[in-house]
Amino acid sequence: MKIQAIREALTARNLDAIVLTDEKNRRYATGFHSTAGALYVSHKQAVFYTDFRYIEAAKAQITDAEVREIGPGRSYAGVVNTLLREDGAAKVALEDDCLTHADYLRWSDSLCAEAVAQGDLMNTLRTVKTQDELDKIIRAQRIAERAFEEILSEIKPGVSEREIAARLTYLMLHYGAENMSFDPIVVSGANSSKPHGVPSDKLIESGDFVTMDFGCICDGYCSDMTRTVAVGSVTDEMRRVYQTVLDAQLAGIQTARAGVTGQAVDGAARQIITDAGYGDCFGHGFGHGVGLFIHEAPNASTRSEQPLPAGAVLTAEPGIYLPGRFGVRIEDMLFLTDDGNRNLTLAPKELIVL
Repeated sequence: MKIQAIREALTARNLDAIVLTDEKNRRYATGFHSTAGALYVSHKQAVFYTDFRYIEAAKAQITDAEVREIGPGRSYAGVVNTLLREDGAAKVALEDDCLTHADYLRWSDSLCAEAVAQGDLMNTLRTVKTQDELDKIIRAQRIAERAFEEILSEIKPGVSEREIAARLTYLMLHYGAENMSFDPIVVSGANSSKPHGVPSDKLIESGDFVTMDFGCICDGYCSDMTRTVAVGSVTDEMRRVYQTVLDAQLAGIQTARAGVTGQAVDGAARQIITDAGYGDCFGHGFGHGVGLFIHEAPNASTRSEQPLPAGAVLTAEPGIYLPGRFGVRIEDMLFLTDDGNRNLTLAPKELIVL
């Protein structure tokens, strides 16, 4: 089905073929994970080349493309050229957003057809999730939520940020994740004002906010969530900031649906934060797409002028960050529909004081 979708996209863009070398794009098209390989798709054929390490598994798992072994002494560009000549292809698309500049030039110089940038072709296809893809994202999210539920009992004064990050990683792997979506962010106290702070040896103290941004991968698909909890007690200002972030998130979620721009969704949340006097303390966008990549289309930010598509998964993650003092971020994942959205995140988000 996805091979056919790629072919339809080639037709729409007046392209004869595409070569996919990025692992995630290859996995999207074939369902097969490998660290080495190239998938060639044209209107006439689809061929997946890989090396000896993966050939047996690839032949057993890939059904929509012919599987061939690259063999010693042969290059991927060389075998692709053979396919291009067989097809009489004049224009072949390359992954300009995934290849390094040097690799793009190397491929372009090696091919016997005109190499053109695929642009947003694969991003656009990956944006709308099938039910199978959505199920994998949800499974990954449930694992993350199970880890969150368990980690709450371990967050206490004297435990370091790094220890909490390590435990989250262990718990997600223990409950079935194949990997992390990204290195977990665990920041506490003054460190929580850093949106993408790195877990340190800082010990959690009573009166701290602890922000945890984490997710895991199931069958190639990512989850992403953020929760901010308090330890011991909170000040009136901490409680006010937390409630403002939650209200902003709920406003964005209420606005999010297919056909609305990402800018409008971001704006609904941003207005709440601005009206509360913290407009300068929310410096990132409201959300981003999630799938095989932890950050992919679509986006919801001040610059997102395109309508959001039905079937996309979008994060909802506003935040307020007071430098040197504390920060709060709350993040869910939304599945967008024509009449609204379905929140894929079940973890509680009312303020938790441990």
